[in-house]
Amino acid sequence: MYFYDLDLSLLDILFKVIVPLVIAFIVGAFVGLERQNVGKAAGLSSHILVAMASAGIAIMQRLMFEHQIFLASTGVNIDPEGQRVIAQVVTGIGFIGAGVILKDQQQVIKGITTAATIWFTAMTGLILGSGYLVIGSILGIFIIIFILARDFKRGFNPLVPYEKRKRSKSIEE
Repeated sequence: MYFYDLDLSLLDILFKVIVPLVIAFIVGAFVGLERQNVGKAAGLSSHILVAMASAGIAIMQRLMFEHQIFLASTGVNIDPEGQRVIAQVVTGIGFIGAGVILKDQQQVIKGITTAATIWFTAMTGLILGSGYLVIGSILGIFIIIFILARDFKRGFNPLVPYEKRKRSKSIEE
């Protein structure tokens, strides 16, 4: 039996596995915390799980690709079909996002922003896991700034839980 990831150097493990997962975790946690503190169905856990799983799949596919390149260089025929894994993540996230979109009794559609944040954290995880640390980090920083600016403009702190804001408003009244 051969373990394909045991021959990674410490630098490979750091920059191909740990750093992308840490950044995906931070971005997913921030977006999920905001969604949870706003009182939405998909919160901290959901967003972290989506970001980490997507990054993990992208890391695996990247390492698979590098291994296939190595095999090809030694003259072994390779099957590139394994490189379609990321496409399945994109499709699967669509189903998860669709699950949070609902239409209420007044025919108002709710959950679109939460579905978009789930999709965003998944795609950020894929970007980071694929090895694009600068692009993924910049994207994460932009979305964190966007969320903070949007929520502060709306008049609430996205880092304060929904229940605490609700209780403090009822005390003030």
